[in-house]
Amino acid sequence: MTQISHDRLLIIDFGSQVTQLIARRLRELNVYCEIHPYQNVDETFLKTFSPKAVIFSGGPDSVVREGSPRPPKAVYDLGVPILGICYGQQVMMQDLGGTVEAGESHTAEFGRAYVTPADQRIDLLAGWFLEEREQVWMSHGDHVSKLAPGFEVYGTSPGAPFAITADLSRNFFAVQFHPEVHHTPNGATLYENFVRLAGFTGDWTMSAYRDEMVKSIREQVGDAKVICALSGGVDSSVAAALIHEAIGENLTCVFVDHGLLRLNEAEEVVGMFRDHMNLSVIHAQEQELFLGELEGVSDPETKRKIIGRLFIDVFQKYADQIEGAEFLAQGTLYPDVIESVSFSGGPSVTIKSHHNVGGLPEKMGLKLVEPLRELFKDEVRALGRDLGLPASFIGRHPFPGPGLAIRCPGEITREKLEILRKADAVYIDQIRKHDLYDEIWQAFAAILPMRTVGVMGDGRTYDYALALRAVTSVDGMTADYYPFSHEFLGETSTRIINEVKGVNRVFYDCTSKPPGTIELE
Repeated sequence: MTQISHDRLLIIDFGSQVTQLIARRLRELNVYCEIHPYQNVDETFLKTFSPKAVIFSGGPDSVVREGSPRPPKAVYDLGVPILGICYGQQVMMQDLGGTVEAGESHTAEFGRAYVTPADQRIDLLAGWFLEEREQVWMSHGDHVSKLAPGFEVYGTSPGAPFAITADLSRNFFAVQFHPEVHHTPNGATLYENFVRLAGFTGDWTMSAYRDEMVKSIREQVGDAKVICALSGGVDSSVAAALIHEAIGENLTCVFVDHGLLRLNEAEEVVGMFRDHMNLSVIHAQEQELFLGELEGVSDPETKRKIIGRLFIDVFQKYADQIEGAEFLAQGTLYPDVIESVSFSGGPSVTIKSHHNVGGLPEKMGLKLVEPLRELFKDEVRALGRDLGLPASFIGRHPFPGPGLAIRCPGEITREKLEILRKADAVYIDQIRKHDLYDEIWQAFAAILPMRTVGVMGDGRTYDYALALRAVTSVDGMTADYYPFSHEFLGETSTRIINEVKGVNRVFYDCTSKPPGTIELE
């Protein structure tokens, strides 16, 4: 996607798992940025992209290793501000004449650390060090042992004597920590200072994105027909509304009822889009197909791949019925992409596959339209509000494409799915009754692959155990568990066990992301 009407910031990705968070912080400042892996950035690319500023991301490699990732030398001659982060600091020092040494136990830092200021203050650190030190998040083994010529030190930590450095004559800045993560509480201020120094005006908004994407979709699609994979979640709903604005009746939505939906979900979604938004919606009732293929399957990656393959087959089936259909639209987001494969082929590690990421098989004969591929969830919600979608849909918790399949670890059965639907409905009802829904990023129940002994009345039970999950997040890349009161958990557990036959024990999952993911599989 190219946004030629805005000043652009280039993020060169060296493989950090949190590179996307850099982009998120910049988007919050209404700065348009793009992430490109280092191996795709050469002198020709730099001339074409013409960035107003550049950020080097962190990364898992070591700059002391021969053949380790490097930016093109030409980036230093652009005459624009550059900010190096963690590995980005080290590569900047190494490239410009400093020295980086391999990690030793006394110089490595992982996790929370504290940076204290040098005597000199710089504009990059405006709003920092209002107290004697700043909390930051470190994750480095190697360390800078000698600064490149022209650089001075402006902050230190116990394991990083050059934690904050700068060459003010060239507007080159480098930090050893990660200001993009929430564990660096004042990190957003540092990014705000950097883009202000670079001269950005903050003119990139969801309203502007909407106008540009409508134009882009029209140019891409022309007079062809588009079928949209509609799940009823925020992502696909906003994608459908945006594409409908661009091409009108040439859009047909396909809602796949794969038997893995929540209670009453199919009726609510189809009714919403047919009756209230006047979109053409095909209700594809394919429960038997999906559940039949998933029977006996317990491996989570196999489940995802089966569901992904069947989605493609189903869309192909309905596309064949729509004369002139040449495009398939999906609500793919940035976090989907980065967790499946590193962005645009970068070097970061795959976490899990997503059913809607990775392109389409050639035999399908459809091209992809993914108007949200570079957006984070809260940006999608802002775009949805701008498009006039109902607040009830904009505020819905995320729901994964594979549905309840990944909330049912182990083998999927119809009995387990029915129990899960009812239990999840009780749980969400409890959250709404206590007016907590909008405080939570995502909440759901999962049925565990185990049975436990219980006592109900005078009899022994041997039923399923259920896990409840609720997290807070701003972007889905990191998350923390929601701190329900013990009273709420006790009341909810009692309701589920009393109202849902087949459950006799309830657990609450208090794992953050990382180390866990939001979904169980």
